[in-house]
Amino acid sequence: MAKQKVAMLTAGGLAPCLSSAVGGLIERYSDVAPELDIVAYKSGYQGVLLGDSIEITRQMREKAPLLHRYGGSPIGNSRVKLTNAADCVKRGLVKEGDNPLRVAAERLADDGITILHTIGGDDTNTTAADLAAYLAANGYDLTVVGLPKTVDNDVVPIRQSLGAWTAAEVGAHFFDNVGNEQTAAPRTLVIHEVMGRHCGWLTAATARAYLQRTSRNQYVDGLMMDAQLKGIDAVYLPEMAFDLDAEAARLKEVMDRTGHATVFVSEGACLDAIVAEREAAGETVKRDAFGHVKIDTINVGAWFQKQFASLLNAERSLVQKSGYFARSAPANGDDLRLIQSMVDLAVESALNKVSGVTGHDEAQNGKLRTIEFPRIKGGKAFDLSTGWFAEVMDNIGQKYKEA
Repeated sequence: MAKQKVAMLTAGGLAPCLSSAVGGLIERYSDVAPELDIVAYKSGYQGVLLGDSIEITRQMREKAPLLHRYGGSPIGNSRVKLTNAADCVKRGLVKEGDNPLRVAAERLADDGITILHTIGGDDTNTTAADLAAYLAANGYDLTVVGLPKTVDNDVVPIRQSLGAWTAAEVGAHFFDNVGNEQTAAPRTLVIHEVMGRHCGWLTAATARAYLQRTSRNQYVDGLMMDAQLKGIDAVYLPEMAFDLDAEAARLKEVMDRTGHATVFVSEGACLDAIVAEREAAGETVKRDAFGHVKIDTINVGAWFQKQFASLLNAERSLVQKSGYFARSAPANGDDLRLIQSMVDLAVESALNKVSGVTGHDEAQNGKLRTIEFPRIKGGKAFDLSTGWFAEVMDNIGQKYKEA
């Protein structure tokens, strides 16, 4: 029987778990199967297609615990869809006429890889499923075990994706400073744009974390820095219906009474309406290799700013985005525990030749298991009936309903 050989890659956008997950996999294999060779493909599937990899040396294994201290990915990310041949050719990753799946499969076979760990979101892991199916159909045995990474926490049917808790906590820290901009000028509107294409979980969780953080504050009575100024006046999510006139009237009353207004908005809120508006005006909206709108080109926060600033008679308005600050952070304590449990299961599953994505399966009462690839999907909506979210909105005083 051929010796097992392990490969790993990280792909998609960053999240506060990638470095720790890579470190955790290296540590776990070094503990339970130290005889196995480990390589890491650089920049996700791009590294697989180009044959660009890093051998994990003994010295790297010894220092792997250091990776838990950092954000980002120590092996690099990219957004490559192996079933999008045209995009792979355009980017110089394969030659014209090549099937990227075949190129990737042959690379893995040539490198002697028998276990592949993919650390990424739904696109990363469904691409891994495509690759595993192609290899199986062509007589090559590869076990693929993914780890679910996304700050959006929007992977079906996984209860909690890696990095999301940290992103919410760090986003709250970010805004704790930014919110002080309310003191810079009278009638200031501050919009905090939070990541979340289809799912409002991160925006809601960031709002909760911010309110929890500021609830411990003490203030000097009679001065302007108080609980009202450090509060939130509105939260807008992709799952929520949005009535511009009603919300503008409500926020104008807040602005008139307090001299400021604070809004948390998901980058996916009203996204479809904004894209339709731009396309109707003849603009070409850019999309990535997976067909997703390049959301950083849409600038949802600026759209809300444009709508609200004049309606609220704001003298000053600004949009601040916590996304890159939050997603590049090192994992916090809660995520480190979650990463360790998922890494341990991922290694156990890989050694037992069980493919899938590790996670707490919502269809099985939240049991931590290796979930079958065909069940992995993106775009899970945030449940607006979640108890803690109702408490957040009661604190804000905002009425809401589903879109």
